[in-house]
Amino acid sequence: QAQLVESGGGLVGPGSSLRLSCAASGFTFALWTMAWYRQVPGKERELVASITRTGETTDYADSVKGRFTISRDNAKEMLFLQMNSLKSEDTAVYYCNALIGARSARFGWGQGTQVTVSQ
Repeated sequence: QAQLVESGGGLVGPGSSLRLSCAASGFTFALWTMAWYRQVPGKERELVASITRTGETTDYADSVKGRFTISRDNAKEMLFLQMNSLKSEDTAVYYCNALIGARSARFGWGQGTQVTVSQ
């Protein structure tokens, strides 16, 4: 059974940086395109960034392009999201998952990690 455990969130001020981590288990991590999503209350979960199996291709939502960097370590079955120049609109719960199709998630959701950007 797939398990995804996100960590690294916190409360930071605008312009700060955070690095999120996702520990994956229960599936063959290296065979999946992986992604970070985020969700704020009352809104749909949004695809933020994705990375192909070997990391050769990444893709980002326009709202985070140039500020966020997704990466992975297949040997450790870990996914990362480096978030720089954080803005208040980045405030959300962040989740990782395997990506299928354009934006759908393959597995059940973990607990997520809260990122709050506020002065």
